[in-house]
Amino acid sequence: MGQQETWRLPDAFVARMKDMLGDECDAFLASYEKERALGLRVNTLKVPAAEFAEKNQAAFSLRPVSWCREGLYYAQESRPGRHPYHEAGAYYIQEPSAMAVVSLLEPKPGEKVLDLCAAPGGKTTHIASRLEGCGLLVSNEIHPARAKILSQNVERMGIGNAIVTNEDSGSLARFFPDFFDCIVVDAPCSGEGMFRKDEQARNEWSEANVKLCAERQQEILDNAAEMLKPGGRMVYSTCTFAPEEDEDGISSFLKRHPEFSILRLEAGEYPEGLSCGCPEWSQDQNPDLRYTFRIWPHKSEGEGHYLALLRKEATWAAEDDRKRKIPKYWNEKAGRSYLEEFLKKSLTKAGHDALEAGLDRLILFGDQLYQLPEGTPALDRLRVLRPGLHLGAFKTKRFEPSHALSHYLKPEQAASVLKLERDDAQILAYLKGNTVNGPSDLSGWTLVCIEGYPLGWGKAVSGTVKNHYPKGLRIQG
Repeated sequence: MGQQETWRLPDAFVARMKDMLGDECDAFLASYEKERALGLRVNTLKVPAAEFAEKNQAAFSLRPVSWCREGLYYAQESRPGRHPYHEAGAYYIQEPSAMAVVSLLEPKPGEKVLDLCAAPGGKTTHIASRLEGCGLLVSNEIHPARAKILSQNVERMGIGNAIVTNEDSGSLARFFPDFFDCIVVDAPCSGEGMFRKDEQARNEWSEANVKLCAERQQEILDNAAEMLKPGGRMVYSTCTFAPEEDEDGISSFLKRHPEFSILRLEAGEYPEGLSCGCPEWSQDQNPDLRYTFRIWPHKSEGEGHYLALLRKEATWAAEDDRKRKIPKYWNEKAGRSYLEEFLKKSLTKAGHDALEAGLDRLILFGDQLYQLPEGTPALDRLRVLRPGLHLGAFKTKRFEPSHALSHYLKPEQAASVLKLERDDAQILAYLKGNTVNGPSDLSGWTLVCIEGYPLGWGKAVSGTVKNHYPKGLRIQG
């Protein structure tokens, strides 16, 4: 029995799709009876995508995603979400179509990038991998609970140059005028492209909600436009098929913002597996809309998606970043000595060098020490969950490293390292919060790794490693 016999698509949705697709609609509706494609995106901050694919092809039955060089399809039975590599941040499990957004934007190292509607973190972590640790990434989520999940994913993936904020788009626009080189607007939408995987999206769908989403998207786009530098690039994306939220939404935005245009990719730059947008589905039938993109589940291995790559004209100068307020950096003498003692004892020269450039950009939240990304302005008027790389906390006359720092570091950057093979029973023991054992020369803060991927800290004495894996992350049972 097919999926359509166990649940029903909204009648008004089906009627509209028949009007849009004509004879092609039968193939579109038949796609709902097929198993959806599953994907993971390799975290290239930790391992090259080709190397990971070669080493793990057999274990996960991996195949490349055509529109994302870091993306791989996996077989459902391989269950990579339960593998320790996932806890180590070696990859991010992501719907394959969603990987096209950052691939289309192509952020470059050194750029300032905003992910405006960022939770749970798929596009944020993809942007971070493209920045290669160089540049500033601001990841924003308006809902506090989802912003916390976003922050946890930033930590798991070992990202050091990301700030996580919890604001509405209007507040950010007032704070960051003409600031970003690139912006991702993965707008809240009616979710039609997710009907195959998301029962809630099907149950909550209505024509009225489509209209409401379209209005909200325009407000978000207007605010994003204020934050983009002249000459900057912006990707707008939805996971819906509704023209009001897609082609017509972009057309409406361009009417209000003549300084923006749709970037036209050359034939060789056109991402494989993506279809053209349809100008005839917009009210003004703007011919440039054919340079936007759709992903159809009956044509490609992915759920429904719409994407538009926009550019802001560079005919005027952006605000000078040097005029922005500088943060008040931390440099308390006693605390600094405890930090330096940890760095000297627990990191190699390579580890110290990895942090050294940022040691003059430290801020203290309570007893928690963070390293701000380069180029960060003062953040005192924003709700900030994570102001950069969390280095650790000050305890009584000592400094204790954070879980985030363990994921940021590479094994060769820690002075004491316990490397466990993927089939070692101690990996599960460690993830459950138990003591593990290693060579007798292990001492002090020890980086516990599955092969070359750090899992977290332990405190070793003569090879016995006391567990410091965060209690909230521990596997139960």
